[in-house]
Amino acid sequence: MTQYVHQPEFMTGDEFSIPTFSLLNPEGELHSGADEPMLERDHARRIYQAMLATRILDERMMAAQRQGRLSFYMQCTGEEAAVVGATAALNDADMIMAQYREQGALMYRGFSIDEFMNQLFGNELDYGKGRQMPIHYGSRKLHYMTISSPLATQIPQATGYAYGQKLAGNGHCTLTFFGEGAASEGDFHAALNMASVHQVPVIFFCRNNGYAISTPAVEQFAADGIAPRAFGYHMHVIRVDGNDVLAVYEATRQARKIAVEQNQPVLIEAMSYRLAAHSSSDDPSGYRSKDEEEVWRAKDPLLRLQKWLLKKQWWSEEEETTQQETLRREVLETMKRAEKRSSPPLESLISDVYADVTPALQRQFDQLKRHIRRYPDAYPRGATSLDLDVGTETDTQGEA
Repeated sequence: MTQYVHQPEFMTGDEFSIPTFSLLNPEGELHSGADEPMLERDHARRIYQAMLATRILDERMMAAQRQGRLSFYMQCTGEEAAVVGATAALNDADMIMAQYREQGALMYRGFSIDEFMNQLFGNELDYGKGRQMPIHYGSRKLHYMTISSPLATQIPQATGYAYGQKLAGNGHCTLTFFGEGAASEGDFHAALNMASVHQVPVIFFCRNNGYAISTPAVEQFAADGIAPRAFGYHMHVIRVDGNDVLAVYEATRQARKIAVEQNQPVLIEAMSYRLAAHSSSDDPSGYRSKDEEEVWRAKDPLLRLQKWLLKKQWWSEEEETTQQETLRREVLETMKRAEKRSSPPLESLISDVYADVTPALQRQFDQLKRHIRRYPDAYPRGATSLDLDVGTETDTQGEA
């Protein structure tokens, strides 16, 4: 119903205050008045083990990048609760469209260390056939859309995919992860508007970690974070403590219920912090202080969940030590195997672009092979994978 006033009244949004949903304090204890979510022992352990495995994978692979064994890496450190907690609240057949810091979602769903390594090294067993940068994972069997580098493109894609799920009526939804920096892209607004207008089962999950690379949140937007933007699209919204995995789990579980049962989109803003650098190419000491980082280290999501599990006697110090040792050994051994595997064959560049290779594409590929044969030292991996079907008479031909 339209409400009329007869004197001009301007609003800034300060009239609305969005609280932060939290269940566990940093000591792993429930806040007064908080209800523990219905989470069984095995499920809680699975969540923690996925978070721990993600932390160890990140530590070892960042070290590998510093050793020159990887070209690039990005860590999830400090945001494991947001990523794994949200994933754990979904049906395993729900679609996930990630940004680039959500390896914990794959870890929870059963992506093996071998599969991680094959992608990172772009070897012959990499599902992406070596065509992507490291950490651009994808898994059809685990309903995890392959990551693409351009910022925020997955957000409108999630709306479109969820529209298809609505039409299919299969009871599934799509969850898309992104950072608060990506929410400054036009794709974010287009996606939310389309999702709200068409009423589709999609969850927009914003990891607000305080920085868009080196740009602090205070320089990104003037309003109170990302959550209030939902009001402009008449959308359900909740803000959650992103370092509290129980709160993230419960918020996402209820968001999924709204999305699937009511065919309505939901925006979740998880307030967290990126404890590591933005990427292996970044030095955070140039834009934030060690004191600031230490404040957030005291809120470490892994320690918070670990303390809760220990208090419930669902985990032990002995298990912690054994699990860490086992994971570190597995990561190192798997990495050694993966980096020794051959590169994808050169023919894979064109093998699945079209059902049948077009004449123009074949000509370009033949030119590429001639070029590599002419300069084998510049392309050692490509040279070793060349077949012998182009005769010596073509090796002396000019290149286009």
